[in-house]
Amino acid sequence: MKRIVTAICLCFACQSLVFAAPAEIQGVRFWAAPDHTRVVFDTSGPVSPSLFTLDNPDRLVIDVPSATGSAALRAGAEATGMVKGIRTGKRDGDGLRIVLDLKQHARPRSFTLKPGGQHGHRLVIDLYETGTGKQAVTRSITQKTNNLRDLVIAIDAGHGGEDPGAIGRHGTREKDVVLSIARKLAAQIEKEPGMRPVMIRNGDYYIGLRQRINKARKQGADMFISIHADAFRDRRAHGSSVFVLSRRGASSEMARWLAQKENSADLAGGVSLDDKDDVLAEVLLDLSQTATIEASVDVADNILGEMKRLGKTHKSTVQQAGFMVLKSPDIPSVLVETAFISNPAEEKRLRSSSHQEALARALLRGIRNYFASHPPPGTHMAARKHVIERGDTLGHIARRYQVSLNSLRGFNALKSDTLRIGETLRIPPSGS
Repeated sequence: MKRIVTAICLCFACQSLVFAAPAEIQGVRFWAAPDHTRVVFDTSGPVSPSLFTLDNPDRLVIDVPSATGSAALRAGAEATGMVKGIRTGKRDGDGLRIVLDLKQHARPRSFTLKPGGQHGHRLVIDLYETGTGKQAVTRSITQKTNNLRDLVIAIDAGHGGEDPGAIGRHGTREKDVVLSIARKLAAQIEKEPGMRPVMIRNGDYYIGLRQRINKARKQGADMFISIHADAFRDRRAHGSSVFVLSRRGASSEMARWLAQKENSADLAGGVSLDDKDDVLAEVLLDLSQTATIEASVDVADNILGEMKRLGKTHKSTVQQAGFMVLKSPDIPSVLVETAFISNPAEEKRLRSSSHQEALARALLRGIRNYFASHPPPGTHMAARKHVIERGDTLGHIARRYQVSLNSLRGFNALKSDTLRIGETLRIPPSGS
């Protein structure tokens, strides 16, 4: 009996020693986004830090009780974004003090993450601009004398920063591939008359899913396209897919928006819900969501048709799911799984710059085809019309607007090349 008691006591003593062991801060990584900087500390176990800022010069002090710093932490990592450098020192015997030297005053937000994927415990600190110091430069848009505007296409490269997304057999990371495709698509849209791209993520940093939607809405996006690369345990799975929001996903989002309507001045399609009673607000939001999903399906159909020209698709029809990034009630939104990065052959193609260009062209054609038939009022694309004058021929008009003769015929459902003076032709997008 004494041996059993002794063994139990030793067991509890060992456990106490384990629990009392200080956590080690093993390393640090930095991710710079346009509006904030993320600092991630890898830790050997859970930590409970306290933070405070200091001025003149600007610093963030992080005190971690019962913690030590590894050699890797003391060596530091190359600081970026709002962080100039990092210093460490002992505090209160068994504690660790970490000081981030900042380029400007910042508002910190911290949280911890449990082990997941390839990472262990982590302490995450996001540093946000406070409005002081150098302001972010915004792109000015020249207002046309006729008050027409460009179509705004929001391009969302999935994952980023700490979240690599799916990883192929040869180490290809989804976050890198989709960012490259997104940049190529943006470059092509820049050259497209009457269109303007907005990159939701344009670097290796993470943006929250709802933040992606909010950024598109703030930019007045006419369309939101999220680019991803699929993965599956069976490496034979292949082909692209295109998703829109499911009805179930739309219902859950509507409930959330209605619950927050008193805090929002502009929710659905420019219509304020804060002064509407519950029934009217629900009807208005439901109408907005229904129209948006229908438009999303049309966009997705056009994109899927173009993806089929590149190769076999994983599904022959548009799919529906409750992806968070598709839940904007007033922006047609699609999510494109460009290929299976878990398939070695498709992984190789995804790494190819020429294939990425081909994917971007397919996405642009799908976007262009949709807006050619559904141009929003007040846009340059909606205004592309030609009134037939004496001496006009289809060939002359096609050359003038830099479109093909066949596209001009098809766009106007012409059964012959005979034109009548005064008749109005709609002009398809350039390059079609």
